[in-house]
Amino acid sequence: MIQVVETREVGRPVDDVFGYVADFSTTAEYDPGVASAIRLDPVSVGAAFEVYATFLGRTIPMAYRLIELDAPHRLVFEGKSSSSRARDVISFTPSGAGTRIVWTLELQLLGLSAWLERPLRAAVRRSGRAALDGLAKRLTDPAPLTFGARRARPLDSRTASVVQGGA
Repeated sequence: MIQVVETREVGRPVDDVFGYVADFSTTAEYDPGVASAIRLDPVSVGAAFEVYATFLGRTIPMAYRLIELDAPHRLVFEGKSSSSRARDVISFTPSGAGTRIVWTLELQLLGLSAWLERPLRAAVRRSGRAALDGLAKRLTDPAPLTFGARRARPLDSRTASVVQGGA
């Protein structure tokens, strides 16, 4: 398993930051490793998100679910693709005039991909760092926060299978 822990402090109130990050479809606005992300349900425990991650030149469809929501303190998302499982645990605490974000990613590669875990560890960590740098930059921008795309298209059959618990 690959674990990445990144911490950032931003100058926005914790409620605003929590609300923005809880809508996981906003990842496409700040994470250079996400080509697109679509919220399929209202943001609540069990909400599904269709995420198309890019990594080493490949686009990987991932089905994410929000499995824990403790507003405005903690979020837990779990994602699945045909070759990996991800768990994102994000905590938010007030810090001065803003918010401290601690994001922990646990990534498990599956099947034949599992042997790539060790060689990919540094690339995954760079990707996690870039994602949090992008989030901090977006939250520093004075522009109003937007909340991500609604269901824009149906899931393709491969991603639908992952959302429904298949692999």
